[in-house]
Amino acid sequence: MALRCLFQSSTPSSYLSKICGFRMHGTKAAASVVEEHVSEMVGTEREYEEYADVDWDNLGFGLVRTDYMFATKSYREGNFQEGCLSRYGNIELNPAAGILNYGQGLIEGMKAYRGEDGRILLFRPELNAMRMKEGAERMCMHSPSVQQFMEGVKQTVLANRRWVPPPGKGSLYLRPLLFGSGPSLGVSAALEYTFLVFGSPVQNYFKEGTGALNLYVEEVIPRAYRGGTGAVKAISNYGPVLEAMRRAKARGFSDVLYLDAETKKNIEEVSASNIFLVKGNTIVTPATNGTILGGITRKSVIEIALDLGYKVEERNVPVEELKEAEEVFCTGTATGVASVGSITFHNSRIEYNVGDGIVTQQLRSMLVGIQTGSIQDTKDWVLQI
Repeated sequence: MALRCLFQSSTPSSYLSKICGFRMHGTKAAASVVEEHVSEMVGTEREYEEYADVDWDNLGFGLVRTDYMFATKSYREGNFQEGCLSRYGNIELNPAAGILNYGQGLIEGMKAYRGEDGRILLFRPELNAMRMKEGAERMCMHSPSVQQFMEGVKQTVLANRRWVPPPGKGSLYLRPLLFGSGPSLGVSAALEYTFLVFGSPVQNYFKEGTGALNLYVEEVIPRAYRGGTGAVKAISNYGPVLEAMRRAKARGFSDVLYLDAETKKNIEEVSASNIFLVKGNTIVTPATNGTILGGITRKSVIEIALDLGYKVEERNVPVEELKEAEEVFCTGTATGVASVGSITFHNSRIEYNVGDGIVTQQLRSMLVGIQTGSIQDTKDWVLQI
């Protein structure tokens, strides 16, 4: 989980080093002005470089500093009026820990790809924007508008264009963050909020030959009950998830599969990923009922599956049903569509034949093709910038 980043200052109220700014009007004209400002800014600092000096074939998933991050702030009245690009500084702040000291926080994850024609592609960014806005409303936080979110993401990608890997080598992983940037008492709202977008290039999650996930069913950590915050990507939710993942990895597992906290009989999700079971021509996945994150990749894969003629059932999935599945896969921004090779529950290991995972492979190929521009985007999911 890419939760570490480099900010310009140790205090949220003073990290900005303004390089350029603009007022967000929510128009296409504003978007073109953003690109023009970014081009002028980058051009004055150095001659254009098509790619950064990076070993793209061995990129990995470690944090790589890019050139700029985007930031804007709401002062008390809740209006995010201006945004600017800032150079990275030398002081480190870990959002997983530091932002929690300042109260509420929301986090999104998305990727920017480079198409064969050199254009930069964003996959359904408006859904990330809407989810952050809805999550902020549920947590009584001020938030940027959908258009402001989109413009911040565009600015960040354009200013870091040389860090978007060549086609097939990976992606620029983007982390939009929204957090209360002033101390608060109890559950009271913060006095002001900061919206950040930063990115780091990462390799393709699964290279050829990489093994499938092996999951462990977690029975210790209670999950959110119905009506809880499952549909909100709150930073505070990640604390117990990270601890459960640490324990699972120490035992040799890839990740954790959670059961519902109410009955402990139905599967929910895999850390921050959604899970699917393939049974013949039917694909089954737990319904998003307020406790499960309605992932953007999840939504997209369901639509692709329906278009391909599969039946998709969104419902309660008893843990015993794992034994009936022919294939199991997970979906998420980082993983895309990831095969599951085994699931361990009550010290009993269920294995799946990944090599014959025709449905999983088909869905993965379709999704990646649309995201990277190699398959025609008939649904207008991809935004080119």
